[in-house]
Amino acid sequence: MSVLDKVLDRIDQDLDRSLDRLFSLLRIRSISTDPAYRDECRQAAEHLAKDLGTLGFDVSIRPTAGHPVVVGKGGNGPGPRALFYGHYDVQPVDPLDLWETSPFEPRIKNLGAGRKAIVARGACDDKGQLMTFVEACRAFKAVTGSLPLPITFMVEGEEECGSNHLFGFVREHAAELRLDLALVCDTGMWNPQTPAVTTSLRGLVYEEVRLRCADRDLHSGLFGGAAQNPIRVLAKVLAAIHDQNGRITIPGFYDGVRELPADICADLAALDLTAEEFLGQVGLKIPAGEKDRMLIEQISTRPTCDVNGIVGGYTGDGAKTVIPASASAKVSFRLVGDQDPEKISQAFRAFVRERLPADCAVEFSNFTSAAAIQLAYDNPALARARAALAAEWGKKAVTIGSGGSIPIVGEFRDVLGMDSLLVGFALDDDRVHSPNEKYDLTSFHKGTRSWARILAELAGG
Repeated sequence: MSVLDKVLDRIDQDLDRSLDRLFSLLRIRSISTDPAYRDECRQAAEHLAKDLGTLGFDVSIRPTAGHPVVVGKGGNGPGPRALFYGHYDVQPVDPLDLWETSPFEPRIKNLGAGRKAIVARGACDDKGQLMTFVEACRAFKAVTGSLPLPITFMVEGEEECGSNHLFGFVREHAAELRLDLALVCDTGMWNPQTPAVTTSLRGLVYEEVRLRCADRDLHSGLFGGAAQNPIRVLAKVLAAIHDQNGRITIPGFYDGVRELPADICADLAALDLTAEEFLGQVGLKIPAGEKDRMLIEQISTRPTCDVNGIVGGYTGDGAKTVIPASASAKVSFRLVGDQDPEKISQAFRAFVRERLPADCAVEFSNFTSAAAIQLAYDNPALARARAALAAEWGKKAVTIGSGGSIPIVGEFRDVLGMDSLLVGFALDDDRVHSPNEKYDLTSFHKGTRSWARILAELAGG
């Protein structure tokens, strides 16, 4: 029996005790967004630090202006030096009356069809995911007395409120945290049977545009037909952003957008994500993105533009016949590849200005600008992780792009100069941020086994 086989066997034998340890962490009400739970966030950090200490990690609880960061260092193997990132804080539980049982009293629920799940706030996001990695490390220590490669834990307590103090923490401790590879567990599977590695995170530019024409709201009977209407102007500008094929028409918008490698594109096609499957669940039928792209590309690996809100004129009950003086819209862009957030912002503003009549003034503001993250497809760590996941799940691990963002991953790249390997075991029905949050028992068990296999692969087998 190989060392890895012994480690996997240990994980299987220790599953009940692993669940007990997870449940102890889940009982701590570490709600980072509510100051009333500040002490319990500290308690969660101390709990995790103590647990890592039992595994031989050199652990410290680092203060920030918000909730503390737990840093633990251990292992001296020949493999790449890994920085593991997770978070111990959780979302608020409101509305409480929609929970079937107390959100901080974890339980195992039978879902039917052979599925069981851990139900509690934080079961998936992120305590359950975090503990899959901790338990994999525990199994290696129990079997071999050491870790297969050098590992540094960095576990924060403010992810659910924007990681406000983590960015400064990473910059302040860059020399200490600059290792070879970041491991991130806050992602998911393609489906309950198919593992995935998230290879890209879309960036985000969020703009607000405000148009003003007349110096006051005007009577539409007296001024209609002659006075410029900012709602009509704004609607025309926003409508011009997309052509009839769903392609974005802003000049230079696609600069830095790379085509997927042929093998990756084939993997995505093989997933056969249909409009009926994806859009049907929200009452829609027809994809609205670029017509020459697969649906899965539209939602994960292609850039987008969406109008998130538009306001102007009279919106109260009944009628008021006015031509409004102003109108505004909030517009977000999801970026991929090497798209430059600043260039996208400036290109959007130029696009708007070029379409305004002389009687219309414009102001802009920016809420967010963050670049996309792309893991190189030829990264050896990616190939090793996919091999490890395939060995555990019996199915090829797909590489997928995430439509969302994990901003700290950008800091790992830009400040620490590290690629990130994003592997998680969440499922679409885990009710993350909602009442009755869950984490499949299989996700926890096989997730732990998966991390053991990945660590062994990264260490050279």
